[in-house]
Amino acid sequence: MNKRSAERAAVYLILTVLAVFTLYPVSYSFFLSVMKPEEASAFPPSIVPHTFNPSNFIDVFGIVPIAAFIGNTFLVSGIVMAGQLITASLAAYAFAKMEFKGKSFIFSLFVASMMVPWEVTMIPNYLTVRSLNWLDTYQGLTVPFLATAFGTFLLRQFFLQLPKELFEAARMDGCGHIRYFLQHVLPLSRPAIGTLAVYSFLNMYNAYLWPLLITNSEGMRTVQIGISMLEFQESTSWNLVFAGITLAILPSLLLLVFGLKQLVRGMSAGALKG
Repeated sequence: MNKRSAERAAVYLILTVLAVFTLYPVSYSFFLSVMKPEEASAFPPSIVPHTFNPSNFIDVFGIVPIAAFIGNTFLVSGIVMAGQLITASLAAYAFAKMEFKGKSFIFSLFVASMMVPWEVTMIPNYLTVRSLNWLDTYQGLTVPFLATAFGTFLLRQFFLQLPKELFEAARMDGCGHIRYFLQHVLPLSRPAIGTLAVYSFLNMYNAYLWPLLITNSEGMRTVQIGISMLEFQESTSWNLVFAGITLAILPSLLLLVFGLKQLVRGMSAGALKG
């Protein structure tokens, strides 16, 4: 084995070890979700299940309305994803293809807002939502997230890569900004738009703190909050808790698996030009 092959083997070995450490919590959640109660609470815990008990998933549906929680989460995530795609694409087009006074300064503010931690803006957002009587409503869950500086930055970088000759030819044919945006920019930007769609959906699907803060009723809870109802003060069946966790993370894992190629492609494409 030559030096190059040895280095490649070492790299793959390191990546394999890191992948095992990364996937272990998810795999262990799946294992616990099919264990019997006595096996899930045993000490020392079992790494792999000695029995297969898929009825845990049926029991979860009987204890909490997890289907409604997942439906709420999909609805909220879908609304936020659509809102971010619309606002980010329009803003990115303005920053990339239009000239107006103060464009560089305004875009700098957009980029600077990415450096502000979410925890800093959480209380002002909560006070605003409360003043609008949007607590425990879909408006309160979605409206604060309908615009995204990251999405604007990502799409702008991609729009800048589109050839200027295409824009000039379209203008010569009498194509205005709206028509050029709808008929040329959006179809050519499907990798970046798909990237933003997957990212925004998963980001909102996995949100925990904001839904916990503004929702009170069971009918408005998202799945990340709803699975906490499987824990009881007297005793907790960890196999049922992890069955609920598995049901909660399975949709996001499937979306990530099918959208990973699109996510990586869009991210790498948007980073080529500043």
